[in-house]
Amino acid sequence: MKRRVAVVFGGRSAEHEISVLSARSVIDALDRDRYEVLAIGVTKEGRWELLPAGPPALPSRATPEALAEVAPGSGAEIALDQEPGAQALVLADGSRTPIDVVFPVLHGPFGEDGSIQGFLEVAGVPYVGAGVLASAVGMDKAVQKVLFAAAGIPGVPYEVVHEREWEEDPEAVEARASHLGYPLFAKPAALGSSIGIERVDDPSRLRGALETSLRFGRKALLERAATGARELEVSVLGNDDPVASVAGEIVPRGHAFYDFDAKYLDEHGAELVIPAEISAGTLEELQRLAVAAFRAIDGAGMARVDFFLMQDGRVLVNEVNTIPGFTGISMYPRLWEASGLPYPELVDRLIELAIERHEAERKRGTGV
Repeated sequence: MKRRVAVVFGGRSAEHEISVLSARSVIDALDRDRYEVLAIGVTKEGRWELLPAGPPALPSRATPEALAEVAPGSGAEIALDQEPGAQALVLADGSRTPIDVVFPVLHGPFGEDGSIQGFLEVAGVPYVGAGVLASAVGMDKAVQKVLFAAAGIPGVPYEVVHEREWEEDPEAVEARASHLGYPLFAKPAALGSSIGIERVDDPSRLRGALETSLRFGRKALLERAATGARELEVSVLGNDDPVASVAGEIVPRGHAFYDFDAKYLDEHGAELVIPAEISAGTLEELQRLAVAAFRAIDGAGMARVDFFLMQDGRVLVNEVNTIPGFTGISMYPRLWEASGLPYPELVDRLIELAIERHEAERKRGTGV
């Protein structure tokens, strides 16, 4: 009997369009002999719609302003049955469609931050990926860094800037930033896909960069630039016994850093070297730290861990992403493919991990 998988994508975040791209790749990878797939697009207003044709197609001339999005009214409105244990979707006419598992491909706030995970926990529905706590911490990079420090995981020097303190005393913030040195990076504390990130080369540009970052949330991060470092990534898969993939390297081409355009729009914006050309000892350290970071946030299912390999050989953790990109060119699935786990089998394994975790929680009496 086929498992019915509800792939949920879009959402109310600034990463809506990237979520649509990722969902298309996930849906294409699901074996129709094993799964019945329901594509659920969430509009930017938060309406859930059942899309028989799947995620909308990417426009022929994609730009940051014109990527595919879930348009209101493009499908029948649908909701999750909130009766604990019902595991069903409800149409406007009251008809119900049972589901076995939800695959959330919702990047950013209201999807990757524990919001949808908490909703699914309350409804008693198995779902792919990290739980509420790990999702929230994975989204909030400021809290994430505190946990890493407590676990002895090395990272770049940083400062957290709250919107109110910036409004009330910007000079004090500028003074705190000075010890980081320049260049530095300003970024939203709870967003991904390189949205809202700016490289700040001198103090005169700090104000504008922070104001950009704070448009996306009440906290921003200032991080010392890892000058001369190599950018490496490792994928993690598992629940209680997570394993790490081979490492990949990102080499930006024609971009100051691995920004939004380089990731999603410019096909020549970066070279992805998989596997990365590093020593066996460095790979072992990357994999060790990737699993340590995954456990530090209480991860489950999947995560991508981003690193800086400094010129002196030190390995620093940049961040953990609990719903990494799943597009055809995204690092997470490509790293597992290079590790011997093709994309369709990876998706199968993620679904199995979701159901295993749900069953374990249910048997402990903490789930439904």
